[in-house]
Amino acid sequence: MPRVSEEHLERRRRQILDASRRCFVRKGVHETSMQDIFTESGLSAGAVYRYFKSKNEIVAANLMAVVGDLQAFLTRLTTGDRLLPLDEILESLADELTGLSGEDGPVRLAPQAWALAMYDPDLAEHLTRSFAGLREIWSGYLRRLVDEGRLPPGTDVGAASKTLFAIMPGYLLQRLLIDDVTPRDLKLGIRALANGALVAPPA
Repeated sequence: MPRVSEEHLERRRRQILDASRRCFVRKGVHETSMQDIFTESGLSAGAVYRYFKSKNEIVAANLMAVVGDLQAFLTRLTTGDRLLPLDEILESLADELTGLSGEDGPVRLAPQAWALAMYDPDLAEHLTRSFAGLREIWSGYLRRLVDEGRLPPGTDVGAASKTLFAIMPGYLLQRLLIDDVTPRDLKLGIRALANGALVAPPA
């Protein structure tokens, strides 16, 4: 296929995703119809269905796009020549999420997609793979910390990566619903916990 055709197809696909995201954020996934997406995108039903078979497939594509961007961002943070401390990484990641959670921000769709995944097996499969990818990035970072002596040799990297993954959905929900949390709060909170005697010593 000629390159110009590939670029055209990708632009059209992006047009549909951007339009659908605006609808989902404005009306909610359940209240958004395919007709709403046709109207918002300025495309015919046939043009939209050429790329996506259903509304849930469009939801999944939107979510996978932003998760892929976050994976790339986190990978850059955790694999650079300088091994960044955890508080800096979490602050940077939270700052990225904050920027993506504006009025039409793509991560505003995330809580709705999580709810849909509870009963949509295809969407759940997409999310499971994406979440596993994010946790593996955290695991790689934690292994670097162990290798450089910043964490003890016996650190449970698997459990720690699950814990770090759990922080960001909580940050996002607070950001979207309460709107009183900042990336700096996360940085200072991690520092406070790290310096506190809040856990029992190993058996």
